[in-house]
Amino acid sequence: MSLEWRAVVIRLCYRRISVDDIAGNRVYMGTAFRHRAAAALGRERVRGNIRRAMDGLVVKRAAAFPDAAELERLRDQGRAIRDHALSRLPELLERLESRCTANGIRVHWARDAAEANGIIVELCRRHGTGAVLKGKSMVSEEIGLNAALADAGIEAVETDLGELIIQLAQEHPSHIVAPAVHKDRAEIAALFGRHFPDQVTDAAHADIEALTALARRIMRERFRGIRVGLSGVNFAVAETGTLCLVENEGNGRMSTTAPDVHIAVTGIEKVIARLEHLPPLLTLLTRSATGQPVTTYVNLISGPRRPDERDGPREVHLVLLDNGRSRIHADPELRETLRCIRCGACMNHCPVYVRIGGHGYGTVYPGPIGAILEPQLQGLARQGELAEASSLCGACAEVCPVRIPIPRLLNRLRFEHAAGRAVPGAGRPGRQRLVWRTWSVIHGSPRRYRWMAVAAGVLRGLLRGPLAGLLGPWTRTRTAPVVAPRSLHDLARREGFCDD
Repeated sequence: MSLEWRAVVIRLCYRRISVDDIAGNRVYMGTAFRHRAAAALGRERVRGNIRRAMDGLVVKRAAAFPDAAELERLRDQGRAIRDHALSRLPELLERLESRCTANGIRVHWARDAAEANGIIVELCRRHGTGAVLKGKSMVSEEIGLNAALADAGIEAVETDLGELIIQLAQEHPSHIVAPAVHKDRAEIAALFGRHFPDQVTDAAHADIEALTALARRIMRERFRGIRVGLSGVNFAVAETGTLCLVENEGNGRMSTTAPDVHIAVTGIEKVIARLEHLPPLLTLLTRSATGQPVTTYVNLISGPRRPDERDGPREVHLVLLDNGRSRIHADPELRETLRCIRCGACMNHCPVYVRIGGHGYGTVYPGPIGAILEPQLQGLARQGELAEASSLCGACAEVCPVRIPIPRLLNRLRFEHAAGRAVPGAGRPGRQRLVWRTWSVIHGSPRRYRWMAVAAGVLRGLLRGPLAGLLGPWTRTRTAPVVAPRSLHDLARREGFCDD
């Protein structure tokens, strides 16, 4: 096959997705990761926004942990607390249910997204509400709650500023802590100008304070009259039946306190054994996520409003979601994934995430944690390719506050995906095996290796010419590698450093 025809075949096999497709989330699910990443690399403005934001968070996290020895001690403590809880997960979940029930919290168990959505929709219908005040919740994104509510004729009113922005833009969160981190001030001003033209008179010159004040007015108006609020849960304490939520805007407290009914939804892995385990985890969470010593609001909810209390919901419901977590928990090695406290530090430090953003992954949980979690939640057949979304530099493991060995788990998932255990007849694992077998053949013989080095030196110009397409979108943001005209061994022999 000629080089020209080979280039045509490559272009056909690796169909390009337009920047507009990924910006509009038309490739959010079901498209190969390499296609999504290629499209994301073309979004220079988004890449710049994310780069600036991530750089700032990296600096703030470093400043939040000035004592390296203390940080390592905290990380050891955090890992021990999470491992302790996961090792006793069934027992702690039963204790959590018992304590919550004694406190007046009604506990619901959901095996999957459909059951969780069904429970929440039924609770809304029972209380005759046409809208739900939603605090920030990644689990609600995982189960597709907004769509389920819309199908039932119930409006999801996002109260978190970032969630409101992406709801107006009809997009998905691009970061688990900062959902709209991919948008800059000008984009948000233009978005508000389109949706609220009477209140944004000059979108081009709107400042951050004015936009935040506008969002506050809009959201506060919607709070009135909505009877059901929904939130996520950062940690659930089995010992006391307490739900812990952390936030910075105050909207979470409004969602859990102002309505008559509060529905909290969380994964079963969020349980911890004792209340005394909470402070170290909160220290690790807030400093790792945003560099703050503590978030503005730390909410501890242990039941509905009591007769002598003036505010709070009259009913509190806790939805405990499995959705594949018990399957992950059954594997002693993969169970370490469930330690995650959703701080986002691995994303902030990840060179892949910083370049393609959250939407490039096409999943609810992006970044390094998403690369190990999503293939397990959805299966290797659907998301196994995400395990390749890493350079294995190890930055994620170095900053993880609970010491999740993400690179090791990525290698485990890569091996299983490449072996095709969950992907019968799939083409990509076969191509991977061919590449690595070829590599093994070349490097298994000094003579073959030398001939390959000579051939690479002779053909090196092709990487800048006809074969440049083989490197795909990689070269759109980097200079194509140039093979040296002479190998190191050849140079060493020439200079008399070796005889071989």
